Amino acid sequence: MPSSVESSDHSDLLPVVPFLKNPAGADPYLEGARCTHCHAIFLGPRETCSSCGARDPMETIPLSNQGELYVYSIVFRSFPGIEVPYVSAIVDLDGGGTVKGNLINIDPDPEKIKMGMPVEIVYKTAPRKDADGNEYLTYYFQPRS
Repeated sequence: MPSSVESSDHSDLLPVVPFLKNPAGADPYLEGARCTHCHAIFLGPRETCSSCGARDPMETIPLSNQGELYVYSIVFRSFPGIEVPYVSAIVDLDGGGTVKGNLINIDPDPEKIKMGMPVEIVYKTAPRKDADGNEYLTYYFQPRS
């Protein structure tokens, strides 16, 4: 499952969220869980299936790096230091799983953003460091060409 990464050497970056995996020597990916009973797929680890209620072990799986835009919002007001406008999006990933993130590399214009448009996940260094100077790997969505 190839991914788009800003730099080929990203192994020293900490993942910004626990479900973002950044294995040494391999491409980053988002991790999900699949119910061994009903096969529903979710973002991140789970102990119970919220689709069928099964408490059977959930299978850990890598999620697809491609999907379709489910819904979005153009944000014009945010915290100090956050550039606006930006596009906050929810994406249904191919094969299962739903993820929230920012849609980049497209004008924040409703005329250019279409529900159901194909998108892909790109992995980049987060725009800010933490108080200790650590850099983080994060993910975004961008239109698929």
